[in-house]
Amino acid sequence: MNHLIEHPVINDRLARLRQRDCPSSEFRRYVREIAQLMVPAVTATLETQTIEVTTPMTTTQGEHLSHPVILVPILRAGLGMLEGFLQLLPEASVAHIGMSRNEETLQPESYYFNAPEQLPDADVLIIDPMLATGGTAAAAISELKRHGAKRLRLACLVAAPEGIQHLNHSHPDVPIFYPALDEGLNESGYILPGLGDAGDRIFGTV
Repeated sequence: MNHLIEHPVINDRLARLRQRDCPSSEFRRYVREIAQLMVPAVTATLETQTIEVTTPMTTTQGEHLSHPVILVPILRAGLGMLEGFLQLLPEASVAHIGMSRNEETLQPESYYFNAPEQLPDADVLIIDPMLATGGTAAAAISELKRHGAKRLRLACLVAAPEGIQHLNHSHPDVPIFYPALDEGLNESGYILPGLGDAGDRIFGTV
């Protein structure tokens, strides 16, 4: 259920993202471009149904997505990927989920959740640039499942083996798509070589 997306243009943009002197304006653009290039791979196995299409010349059969698509950026860094996905999926609805760490339990919890009513019937694409420990992604997926989501998949730019392992264990039914699998985590839980704090770099709050 783990999918490494290999694409030369994505690799080029990732190298530019990793540069510590990449300004926020360019960082945002590269995140958006990578996200857009990821969409075909992330959606390649969505279910379709056959429909009748009337062309200017005759009628024929075509394919239509069987389920609505809902994009779920994990706040706040996930917002950086949203526009890239919407450029190819403009008909998609957008849900939002905010996660923060409970200072007593030290576990991630949802502090904000807003999703369309068709969540249980939709193909739900969770987007977040970094998959580090996997704790936030796993908690977000659990929250979405509690609200009825059934068909979920996660897309990130950079993943750590620890995060992949965590999600494979906690949510083995959720495919993970990523163009970069990095070495691992440092003692502070940051991905190496990574991108730094993607949210800060996207929004210029470094």
